[in-house]
Amino acid sequence: MERKNVKTNLLNHSEAKVRLLGEYLKRYLNIICNDGYTERIKIYDMFCGEGLYENGGEGSPLVFMRTIKDVHFSNVAKLSNITPIDCHFNDLDPLKIEKVKQAIGDKSLYYKEFGEIEYSSLDYQDELKKMLNILSALKNQKAFIFIDPYEYKHIKASQIENLMAKGNAEVLLWLPTQFMYRFAANGTPLALKDFIEELVPYKEWKETDNVWHFINQLKEGFQSKFGGKLFVDTFTIEKDASTVFCLFFFSSHIKGFEKMLEAKWEIDTEQGKGWSYTGNQPSLFYDLKTNPLEEKLRMFLKGNKKNNGEVYEFTLRQGFLPKHTNEILYNWQKDGKLEVLKNNNEKARKSSFYIAYNYYKKESKKVIFKII
Repeated sequence: MERKNVKTNLLNHSEAKVRLLGEYLKRYLNIICNDGYTERIKIYDMFCGEGLYENGGEGSPLVFMRTIKDVHFSNVAKLSNITPIDCHFNDLDPLKIEKVKQAIGDKSLYYKEFGEIEYSSLDYQDELKKMLNILSALKNQKAFIFIDPYEYKHIKASQIENLMAKGNAEVLLWLPTQFMYRFAANGTPLALKDFIEELVPYKEWKETDNVWHFINQLKEGFQSKFGGKLFVDTFTIEKDASTVFCLFFFSSHIKGFEKMLEAKWEIDTEQGKGWSYTGNQPSLFYDLKTNPLEEKLRMFLKGNKKNNGEVYEFTLRQGFLPKHTNEILYNWQKDGKLEVLKNNNEKARKSSFYIAYNYYKKESKKVIFKII
């Protein structure tokens, strides 16, 4: 009976993981297919598994194919040119690859007009070298790479950096943080020490008995390593206080990053943080009696005036959406705590904040904000 419960829990966290994957991919593909620039999209699933769980739940390969099918037939009705979407599924176990092929065929999830589909049974390091060569040669094409490793020892931060070096790829990395955290608390093994060393000098790593602190240090380490070049965020899946799985998302494009945040907030409408086996926890806004973004935004605006483009980017880097910042700014302005000025130093119309991607791209200095 216990073994069955363990399997059920694993299925539950896997379902939450692939739901986020599907929610984001739907947004990502619709953006790229309509950007007027990208001629082809390539999707890579580096540790694809069998595609189906024992209870019939769909794994990442089927989520990819089902989403591509939905996007394709949705676009057929409104676009004259459909962007081809290629898929490459890899797993070291050839038997799993055969099961993926069969599942995709049985469910009629692939048609030739979608794009090309490839399968391989290569070691991750070999597949990585092959993919880096492909990415370096891509022109007017984009890639989305999902890495769901069986062991974190396969993964290095420098690999993520290399995959994104050309600015034509986004990466979603699943890390077994519950195992990494427990190892760290009981004497750090060499594989974990090497992983951390790539992010921060190990002597600067702070030992912690809190899994959330551990995850946050990893996120800050990635952010520090990549500097301002990449956007980094997490989505956590919690079984209990000490068992937390974590997806790390990497993008060099702020619009793609915003779409990932939208997917997170759609799943976790209260916190935009993650998913719990007992359901989403009460809102952080409720627990703290204040919006957790509010104090961060206040400190950001304090002293130096910031323009709407800077505030938009700051909001996303904190893991929040423009609507959250707009709500705070509206309340501050209503209470006489905020002044919004146009370039000529005249006051802007009330509620004219311009915190959105289109303004970030074309009119990032349309207004400036001043805390009163």
